[in-house]
Amino acid sequence: MSILNELKSKMFNSGSRMYFFIGINCIVFVALGILNVIEFLFTRSTPLSYWISENLALPAYLPSLMYKPWALATYMFTHAGFFHFFFNMLWLYWMGRIFEDFLNPCQFTFNYLAGGLTGGILYIISYNIFPGLKDNLIGAEMVGSSASVMAIAVATATLLPDYSIRLLFLGDVKLKFLIIAYVLLDVIGIAQLNAGGSIAHLGGALLGFIYIKQLQNGNDWSKLFQKRKRLRVIKNTAAGSRSANTFPPEEVIDQILDKISRSGYDSLSKQEKEQLFKASKKDEK
Repeated sequence: MSILNELKSKMFNSGSRMYFFIGINCIVFVALGILNVIEFLFTRSTPLSYWISENLALPAYLPSLMYKPWALATYMFTHAGFFHFFFNMLWLYWMGRIFEDFLNPCQFTFNYLAGGLTGGILYIISYNIFPGLKDNLIGAEMVGSSASVMAIAVATATLLPDYSIRLLFLGDVKLKFLIIAYVLLDVIGIAQLNAGGSIAHLGGALLGFIYIKQLQNGNDWSKLFQKRKRLRVIKNTAAGSRSANTFPPEEVIDQILDKISRSGYDSLSKQEKEQLFKASKKDEK
């Protein structure tokens, strides 16, 4: 039970949207897997788990989508197999940790959901307009969080292009080179077996890139998800003034993020790093 309590705490009480979305993906994957095993052991078939998976998957054929419009949201939490699930969650964990070091949970939520929606919509449009894909239109279905994960990864790399991570056999690699390689592989993959998946990845990548560029221009699309704060009267004005001055103004943080985008995190001064750290604490409150 202590393990379950720890997992619950990570998912709901840590304040991390990365753990929250990894948790949802894990719950769906494990629940469908257990149901699949139980059905197989007692009936030698898996009709219920297959039916649930079919209703969670995103169809490219518009008449099919009309009967399950929720699939635009559910497909991004469903996976086709263990390795599909494992590598998506591993990639989400790696990129998500960096993302949450510099941006807030609401921005993470927006990128994950909007990236998945953008990837799903681009997938549907592509299958309905391109002759090379129309032959498989009626039976085409998609599952997986790859578009959402790609949105997080590309957003992170766009914000911090010179941020380096250590890879096995390759050593330190800058995020911008890693993401460029993944995007090129997806472009090439459109002519391969997983055309729909590659197209969805590119949709998520496009969303992540545009979001950060808009954020750097002062437009934070994630504010659509934020609750409006009510004004409060504070009697102790001196204490209120000290509290307000604890955190750096948004203009300063925007300048620091621009500097990171241009020259990398290591170019920041000690004072700038402290200001960025204080701002991250403000977002957690």
